[in-house]
Amino acid sequence: MTVAADPSLFVRDTGPAVEREVARDIVRRGLIALPVALVIGGIGWGLDGVLSVAFAAGLILANFWVAASLLAWAARTSLSLLMGVSLFGFLVRVGAIVGAVLAVRDMDWVAPVPLGATLLIAHLGLLFWEARYVSASLAFPGLKPGPEEK
Repeated sequence: MTVAADPSLFVRDTGPAVEREVARDIVRRGLIALPVALVIGGIGWGLDGVLSVAFAAGLILANFWVAASLLAWAARTSLSLLMGVSLFGFLVRVGAIVGAVLAVRDMDWVAPVPLGATLLIAHLGLLFWEARYVSASLAFPGLKPGPEEK
């Protein structure tokens, strides 16, 4: 016995790609905070600290951008794919970050403390910083509009 699928159940999302808008804002905020992190890395660990912070920041910003791109693509395709990409994409991206760190951990320029601290603090810090600016309304999906945009 086969069941015909109702075509009305398959609705494509044609709205704005709010995922990319939020990721672009996270990357912008990360680039704002990056000089402070680089200075802290340089004061504590010299050039190795600066290079380690820069490497970790690159991983973090790339992670957010890849996540947004994958979620935007999956949201336009199907909800099942969106759920799969959300879970497995996260696991793959975390694995890629771990792999990148393991690949460079024995190099001379790596300072483990600023590398690990940047990975942890910047990930959480950028997410909490961005949470203040994300709108949870259907009228303004993505980022909250500023006073001039309402």
